[in-house]
Amino acid sequence: MSRKVVVTGLGATTPIGGDVPTTWENALAGVSGITTIDEPWVTEYELPVSIAGRVAVAAVESGRLSKVESKRLDPSGQLALVAAREAWEDAGFSGKDAEEAEECDPLRTAVAFGTGIGGVWTLLDAWDTLREKGPRRMLPMTVPMLMPNSNAAAVSMNLKARGSAQTVVSACASSTEALDLALMLIRSGKADVVIAGGSEAAIHPMTIGAFAKMQALSTRNDDPAAASRPYDSGRDGFVMGEGGAALILESEEHAKARGARIYAELAGTGVSADAHHITAPDPAALGATRTLQEALADGGISPEQVVHVNAHATSTPVGDVPESLALREVFGDHTGSVAVSATKSMTGHLLGGAGALEAVLTVLALHHRKAPCTINLEDKDPQIDLDVVTDARDLPAGDIAAVSNSFGFGGHNAVAAFRSV
Repeated sequence: MSRKVVVTGLGATTPIGGDVPTTWENALAGVSGITTIDEPWVTEYELPVSIAGRVAVAAVESGRLSKVESKRLDPSGQLALVAAREAWEDAGFSGKDAEEAEECDPLRTAVAFGTGIGGVWTLLDAWDTLREKGPRRMLPMTVPMLMPNSNAAAVSMNLKARGSAQTVVSACASSTEALDLALMLIRSGKADVVIAGGSEAAIHPMTIGAFAKMQALSTRNDDPAAASRPYDSGRDGFVMGEGGAALILESEEHAKARGARIYAELAGTGVSADAHHITAPDPAALGATRTLQEALADGGISPEQVVHVNAHATSTPVGDVPESLALREVFGDHTGSVAVSATKSMTGHLLGGAGALEAVLTVLALHHRKAPCTINLEDKDPQIDLDVVTDARDLPAGDIAAVSNSFGFGGHNAVAAFRSV
């Protein structure tokens, strides 16, 4: 059984906006969400990096999460629920969840959510409490809050999605792999609706210190807005970001039967492993190339149909070049006609939530026929021969396609290919 899968709802809370409309507006305008971390632990631990992309609107302030709910969720779970609720509302269902919505069967509504790290704040706060105050002072909800699957569980329980609630943990490819899982669930007939996405809230002194020790982070502390600079010859590492994003995916017949607005089709996905190095990508980009080819073949998309790529483009010296090689290999002479956006230049790197956010932006690019910005590109690396979008640009009319790339530590490669409707 194989069914066409479409996108009917979008949700996001990001460093450049507390919802999808604001995030999209700022992505077109080239607004940076990278700021100085105003926390005492930066100086307390003498961290060499003091910048990050924090969410523009706190979860409770978004109006989609109560204070009581927030106390029972790790920050990553809070962001997941905020994004999922916006996506559900945006999809236009008649009820607040799958149980109340007349058009939904809760048993055929599923969740596929990704995270790279999970409840790191809960875990490390609990360790501090144990050491300083003893086990009697630990929160009873510590384990449920720190579990990586707690985000998917929270979304499932809140939206009464009883089909399944599955978690993908594949570093920075996590939420794009969640889209792959969602696509399989709907195509196979196991679900009619899937809430798919990802979230991360790991701007913590331990993770920043650890990434900094790897020399993976930008140390451009004196100029936060200019620190994330994919493809620029002066790039010196990625910038940590936090946030969540979600997409409502449905079988086409289910969406049309309820008269839903359709943003785009999730036409195909590709997933592979480099089996090369725990942190560095394969310099020849063999896995990334194969994954791109697989996603296009899975969606029945020719390379010439692709007009836009939301690139993984983290702004690391070793990461940006292999991805550009993969794009050149897949698109060949057509590469110059593909508008490439590197939106981490504005949002920073959301780790396990990055793929979901960039999928949302890719869907909006097709829907509005507009490619978002890449900022801070002043001196393009001569090794990178791509048409990078530095000012928001119109995309062609007609039947077009776009892809969103995600690559993660461990050699995880994931690509989602979307088609206009």
